[in-house]
Amino acid sequence: MPSEYAKSLGARLRAIRTQQGLSLHGVEEKSRGRWKAVVVGSYERGDRAVTVQKLAELADFYGVPVNELLPGGSAPSPLGPTPKLVIDLERLAQLPKEKAGALARYAATIQSQRGDYNGKVLSIRQEDLRSLAVIYDKSPSELTEELINWGVLDPEARRAVESF
Repeated sequence: MPSEYAKSLGARLRAIRTQQGLSLHGVEEKSRGRWKAVVVGSYERGDRAVTVQKLAELADFYGVPVNELLPGGSAPSPLGPTPKLVIDLERLAQLPKEKAGALARYAATIQSQRGDYNGKVLSIRQEDLRSLAVIYDKSPSELTEELINWGVLDPEARRAVESF
């Protein structure tokens, strides 16, 4: 029988996964089999103990600090998922290189690292937006506005930047 702590940890894992719009099967697909749906599900139910190493690896996979997964830390927002920062790669390809060349190179690097070449959209993390802001010599909110104006980011991205 799972302990209360295991159940709380599992609930945190599930909350983070669902905030990112991932099903258990989606986790398995996105991780290319590194994280099996049945194993992640057993962690989330508290049926299986997760080692510190595995927890750190899961946090890295989800792109969150480990403390976000631990019970007693700051709770995931109950208001719904944090808006995703999704770059429209098709729109990006239409922009002049002098305007969006740095963003295009950055996106291509992320695609290469992930092996993700769907060519339509690319999800980025808030840390990526911070790095891009440095490249463009702007604040993250200024860059977000510019990318929205270019049609590369959805206006909902403004909410993601508010949490910086």
